[in-house]
Amino acid sequence: MDRRTFVNRISQRVALAGLTLGAVAAPQMAQALDNAPVLRGTGDLGIVIERAVGKVQVVNTSTRTSLATVSGLGDLSHASVVFSRDGRFAYVFGRDGGLSKVDLLTGTLNKRIVQAGNSIGGAISQDGRFVAAQNYQPGGVRIFDAATLEPVATIAASYGTTGQTSKVVGLADAPGVGFVFALFDAGEIWVADLSANPAQPRVTRYANVGKQPYDGLITPDGRYYLAGLFGEDGLAMLDLWQPERGVQKVLAGYGRGEEPLPVFKMPHLRGWAMADGRLYLPAIGRHEVLVVDTRSWQEVARIAVKGQPVFVMARPDGREIWVNFAHPDNSHVQVIDSLSQKVTHTLAPGKVVLHMEFTPRGEAVWISCRDDNKVVVFDTRTHQPLSSLAADAPSGIFFTTRAARIGF
Repeated sequence: MDRRTFVNRISQRVALAGLTLGAVAAPQMAQALDNAPVLRGTGDLGIVIERAVGKVQVVNTSTRTSLATVSGLGDLSHASVVFSRDGRFAYVFGRDGGLSKVDLLTGTLNKRIVQAGNSIGGAISQDGRFVAAQNYQPGGVRIFDAATLEPVATIAASYGTTGQTSKVVGLADAPGVGFVFALFDAGEIWVADLSANPAQPRVTRYANVGKQPYDGLITPDGRYYLAGLFGEDGLAMLDLWQPERGVQKVLAGYGRGEEPLPVFKMPHLRGWAMADGRLYLPAIGRHEVLVVDTRSWQEVARIAVKGQPVFVMARPDGREIWVNFAHPDNSHVQVIDSLSQKVTHTLAPGKVVLHMEFTPRGEAVWISCRDDNKVVVFDTRTHQPLSSLAADAPSGIFFTTRAARIGF
């Protein structure tokens, strides 16, 4: 047998062997491709809380679809969410003190801990390294490593001569490595700086800021922290650029007035709206939205609305303000034009509207309708519904756009 014939026969046998192996491997290769994760970014992902069943849905805001359901998250009756800097992980704070880290890309629960007895939310630090939980019981703030959820520090919200512990509310990420929050029972605002030693935060306390601060917000530039006061009219404001000036009282007319009105549901300042140099706030107990000039911090208008506002939220471009309400008007949403300062649309998305969230550029808004077990998506240009998604008693809706915003 000459060399050429030998090489040809070997080549034929190798080719036949390759065909045989390919035929055997093809089904396995196809199955592997079917099981491969879908490549996607995180910029159009989000979370819908299913409060009654301890689950969250991972959703896509571009396709308006549900991608996955993650269960085992405990009591989500007052759940809130923050996101990692890259938008991949959602940190879910449960009412039962649970802190859950959800992987949005795999649709799985990465880790869950129970860090307190009663918790109402939290924040993530500016650099994304730390997650902080604000607690009712036992009070105070607990800080965790964002990657591992291992404990880093505990800030006991002790006050007074007997050392009683306060409920903590209004926790927000402050510029730099730190957090700012209010003590409901103590009437104080604290700023915790983690930059020198995260395990031993340096805490600056501001006392006598007002009665019963119940929620807080921080302006988009991170300069002003505002705490709403439930026990008296007005807001407590701390200028984080000039903290040496202390806490100032602003908007003395803001609140329930000389004759306190019944409050059917506490409004949420965290859903603040800022548009055209004005801040829009829910007036406690009143059927009004308060308009504030952010240069003078003076009230400039009040807008009559259908009910007691709960969330007052600006469309991302600031052109409109969307408002939902407490019982008995909680099946409606109203839209305010930020130029005319008038209500232009009254919508009826469904029974018991609990939350709203705008898509990143504001072309649509997602609205949770708890008692209809659905989330309705509205076109913000036409104010008509685009689609709806089934959800089990949905409440909070949170999109990954928040990862790039101060105070969210």
